[in-house]
Amino acid sequence: MTDEREISKLADALYRRVDWEWARNGDLAVTHGWKPERGFLRFRWEGYSEAILLYVLGLGSPTHALPESSYPAWTRTYRWKEVYGHEFLYAGPLFTHQLSHVWIDFRGIRDDYMRERGIDYFENSRRATLAQQQYAIRNPKKFAGYGERCWGITASDGPGPAVRRIAGIERRFYDYRARSIPYGPDDGTVAPWATITSLPFAPEIVRPTIRHFHVAHPKLLSTYGLLCSFNETFREGSRHGEGWRSPGYYGIEQGPIVLMIENHRSDFLWSLMKRSPYVVTGLRRAGFAGGWMSTTA
Repeated sequence: MTDEREISKLADALYRRVDWEWARNGDLAVTHGWKPERGFLRFRWEGYSEAILLYVLGLGSPTHALPESSYPAWTRTYRWKEVYGHEFLYAGPLFTHQLSHVWIDFRGIRDDYMRERGIDYFENSRRATLAQQQYAIRNPKKFAGYGERCWGITASDGPGPAVRRIAGIERRFYDYRARSIPYGPDDGTVAPWATITSLPFAPEIVRPTIRHFHVAHPKLLSTYGLLCSFNETFREGSRHGEGWRSPGYYGIEQGPIVLMIENHRSDFLWSLMKRSPYVVTGLRRAGFAGGWMSTTA
């Protein structure tokens, strides 16, 4: 059976083959992808998102690294906003404040952008999480179920596509969509997986919300935990007038739950990734310093 060292060697070999220089397609920002039939996609990784991990890996490559100028070219597309009294580097869907944090411990380390604002990316994700709860408390579109202990707006499956008139209001419902606060799209769909994945950032509001999901929505529970998403406003076709529930699970959503619970409990994955020379090199080339990086060679 393949042992851990062989897996590590294979991963290292594959990582060295990634041509980040090619992925720029002549610009500083990395493209979204390439298709054999059509070539490079016209969009690039711009605006704060989960791509912070992508840029760190690209900068840390020992073979075909991104130029250091790629990182400030990306951060120049950031948007700093105040949402419900919380100032933070803005991205609307909650997952964008989580996925890079699954792998990298951003507590106490800062790049130039965050140094200017006096916080780190971990605190930024905490503020984004608190803003999510405040959006649900205010519930500007008056969706059923939203509140202090029912929040989590992100990319998720949904009950649409459909348009329905409910209680005199015409509502548009989506299928899989990158739902966002405070500007939308939002159709009343809550994603418990995104709430749980925020556990390291704001446990004082995440834990009560998890308990609420278990008590108030027991049918969300099954063998693998909570279903990916549900919508209390969309009740068409449901039994006994209950709201819509996602029929399945998605690995891209279930995986972060397990990993972030473990990071919160023991720092396991964060500690493991701190030993990766490529991650550390990428962070340094992006301008990160302070915190745990002060004691890392």
